[in-house]
Amino acid sequence: MRFVSTRGRAPELGFDDVLLEGLARDGGLYVPDALGKLPGELPLSYVDVAAAITGIDAGVLTEAYATFDHPDVCPVVQLDDHLWVQELWHGPTLAFKDVALQVVGRLMDSELERRGERRTIVVATSGDTGSAAIAACVGRANLDIVVLHPADRVSEVQRKQMTTVDEPNVHNVAIEGTFDGCQDLVKAMFADEAFRNELQLGAMNSINWGRVVAQIPYYVTAQLAVGHPCTFAVPTGNFGNVLAGWYARRMGAAIERFIIGSNTNDILARWVADGALVTGEVVPTWSPSMDIQVSSNLERLLFELLDRDGARTADLMVRFREIGSVEAPRDPSFAAARIDDRETLNVIRDVHERYGYLIDPHTAVGVGAARKATRDGERIVCLATAHPAKFPDAVRKATGIEPPVPERLAAALEGEERFDVLQNDVELVKGYVSAKTLPS
Repeated sequence: MRFVSTRGRAPELGFDDVLLEGLARDGGLYVPDALGKLPGELPLSYVDVAAAITGIDAGVLTEAYATFDHPDVCPVVQLDDHLWVQELWHGPTLAFKDVALQVVGRLMDSELERRGERRTIVVATSGDTGSAAIAACVGRANLDIVVLHPADRVSEVQRKQMTTVDEPNVHNVAIEGTFDGCQDLVKAMFADEAFRNELQLGAMNSINWGRVVAQIPYYVTAQLAVGHPCTFAVPTGNFGNVLAGWYARRMGAAIERFIIGSNTNDILARWVADGALVTGEVVPTWSPSMDIQVSSNLERLLFELLDRDGARTADLMVRFREIGSVEAPRDPSFAAARIDDRETLNVIRDVHERYGYLIDPHTAVGVGAARKATRDGERIVCLATAHPAKFPDAVRKATGIEPPVPERLAAALEGEERFDVLQNDVELVKGYVSAKTLPS
């Protein structure tokens, strides 16, 4: 399989090169030149399904998912006749990002070992990607990682999961500002060809196709577990998670549609409603991983909706970044709903009272959106993207209950934090990355 850039001006690459490149050299995102179809019959185990869909070696997948605490990797829990929850948080950092990153880290390290190369991974995080990327890089001989998170805009638990990791190849930076600012810094570093080449930059954000493809299998296994065509409700920030589902549907999974759950930062819900992408101020919420205005992975979908025309996609994205407002095509398989903080807490409380089941605030946004946008008789699978113990303040405020803390999380909360604070200045951040990762 070959991969092309959404902006049409970068060279076509194979999977291993795409994995290591991350962001295309023309500023676009890599997508496959053609999608395969799901096999007529799929195996039973999660690892075997993932191997059949992605083409990734089953041995790599087995090793990656041995770090999870559930034999089904991403188990499905039925709450009532029309609502299921797929728990994506059984990995080492208790968030859905582990499903892809435990695979991506191993693939990257193995390919770099084969080439005799090393990469500096630069990651922007709104909360969960950072710790999952760090967990994917710890112990990897050919990877350094620098994680940028927005200062005071991630939960205390999320921050400590990143900053208590004491490893020589791990570096954490709190950037003054928002996640969008962190994401812009990463893209600016990749856009500087000399800097990118000198430091051999790599990416583990969902701009990396490896992240997206490794998330496709859980949509397929969830639909098989339900046993009927179903709709997925997905709490959505950077659009990578729900995009993986869209690809699963294109490959033949029996998925009827998708319900995007947005918090107060509802640019995606507004786009689904009226076809306009209009940025606004990023507002802190109880679901901080979704406090985003510029959803990077939307570019991959827009490329498909613009008939894979790289020039048109590039023009649309440049205009959007310049003026913060653009008309953009939509796909009828998407519905969306906005869930504010009050509604988020109400959903956490109601789900616990009704089913005896605790959910985190991001999952609550997904459930709340499903309730607003569901159709009669529709079977809904809501993706549970994080363990409730990662957001104890919201769960406690909603239910009065302190969520149980898994042992692997308790260790992080007790560790000594190590991180630096920097202004949102690309030259300052580039100097920091160079000082931390280049040989002295």
